[in-house]
Amino acid sequence: MFETARLVTLSPWLDGHAERITFLVQSQRADGGWGPPDGYALVPTLSATEALLATLHPTGSGAQRYGGTADLATAADRGLQALTSWLRRDLLVPDTPAADLIVPSLVAAINQHLERVPHPQTARPDGGQGFRLGLPAGMDETRLAKVRHALATGVALPPKLLHFLEVLGPTARPAAGIHPVPPGAVGASPAATAAWIGDPDTLAPTDPARTFLATVAAGHGGPVPCPLPITVFERAWVISGLRRAGVQFAVPPSLVASLRGALGPVGSPTGPGLPADADTTSVLLYALGRLGQHVDPRSLWTYETADGFCTWPGEDGFSISTNAHVLDAFGQYVRSGVDPAPRYVAAIDRLTATLREHQQVDGEWRDRWHASPYYATACSTLALDDFGSEPAAESVTKAVHWILATQRDDGSWGRWGGTPEETAYAMQVLLATRTGVAGVGPAAKRGYAYLREAATQTIGPALWYGKELYRPTAIVRAAVLAAMHLARQHPELTAPAGGPAPATAATVQPKPRQTNEKPVIRAA
Repeated sequence: MFETARLVTLSPWLDGHAERITFLVQSQRADGGWGPPDGYALVPTLSATEALLATLHPTGSGAQRYGGTADLATAADRGLQALTSWLRRDLLVPDTPAADLIVPSLVAAINQHLERVPHPQTARPDGGQGFRLGLPAGMDETRLAKVRHALATGVALPPKLLHFLEVLGPTARPAAGIHPVPPGAVGASPAATAAWIGDPDTLAPTDPARTFLATVAAGHGGPVPCPLPITVFERAWVISGLRRAGVQFAVPPSLVASLRGALGPVGSPTGPGLPADADTTSVLLYALGRLGQHVDPRSLWTYETADGFCTWPGEDGFSISTNAHVLDAFGQYVRSGVDPAPRYVAAIDRLTATLREHQQVDGEWRDRWHASPYYATACSTLALDDFGSEPAAESVTKAVHWILATQRDDGSWGRWGGTPEETAYAMQVLLATRTGVAGVGPAAKRGYAYLREAATQTIGPALWYGKELYRPTAIVRAAVLAAMHLARQHPELTAPAGGPAPATAATVQPKPRQTNEKPVIRAA
């Protein structure tokens, strides 16, 4: 939603413009907002509302190309009313990346639209002439102003900020050191790429940036996803998740080589145009280890801090899942048979303590890269169960009890409602750990029945943190496949009604300890 709306404002010349506007209008919620529940709706609603106001501007041609203004004005009006209501009651803004840049940028853009003579059919929420949106409590324009000043004075931006280039206004294109990377993207983002392009007439029609934007828009019928491309991220998570669950599949040597080639001195980025980070690097190292390619994880020392491991240097916040994935990478390397430096063994003890300290009283974990506690809990529990030092067993048991206590009546799990993705994470905690807690069997049987039915109908909502919540479909599907594979190792869990007796804690056997045996890589 966010990215599509940015293209409506930034690239009305791009094919699919009318389709993007239609997508915005048809995706609006009954309450006037866009996107997920709670504060997660703020960024997509700001983006969509600003895009509609830009389209309605008298100097623009977007509304005429769309085919009318009445429904656009109504949608913009409802978006403004929703934003006004939320901001008046101090809406809690989630810890999504660069929210302190994105929100002030969009609020300022909306206020600029409202300062001009509004479209006749666009009513101001309070009926007055002085209406302006305010910022959420605790947020100001300080950081945005500093970044824009640095850009205007020729200071090179940190690579991470390229992903959010669209917040920086018309100075983006001539900024020092910013260039598209193959396949033509800036910052692995269609919106950032559109901001860099600016006036399309300054580029040849075959320019890689224009081609990238046109290809992405055409591939999705007008609307565009974000982030994109995320090749390393998708491949690493899919391979590691399936192999961890014991799924055997052919992995082409060329794919293994591409994963190894993504590793540099400080690790690997999520995709082209983004900086390396500890989360992607850890999962990539773990995936390679599962394929028998054990690589020294020394690049991860780049991200060591006094509190654990940061996702990237200078990160504002702490990520549970990143630290769990670093534990996976170190633990697998230590267990691989390679004689590791004592520093790795010490880090495993430290990471075990760090994850235990961040566990909630009820047994769950919460993270800044995923809206659901079931993801963070699965990451932490599996890492601790596989590689944690001795105190980890208590935390794993607490997590299993939390999973059992939060199952929904239909057999699913989920933060806002049952979803296949969150149910898959819960199932992995129940079936891929060695706790022997009573009640695992019946809960897993109900969870499998839900997955078997629901996974064929929907892949669920967006839950992953980006500029707004997004859904990496391949990773979500792999998580569901992994959970169903684990369940199918226990026939008593997958038997239809009237089959064998329901599973109990005694019939669902704990998984065996991980061995050093290397899986075989078969050519496709």
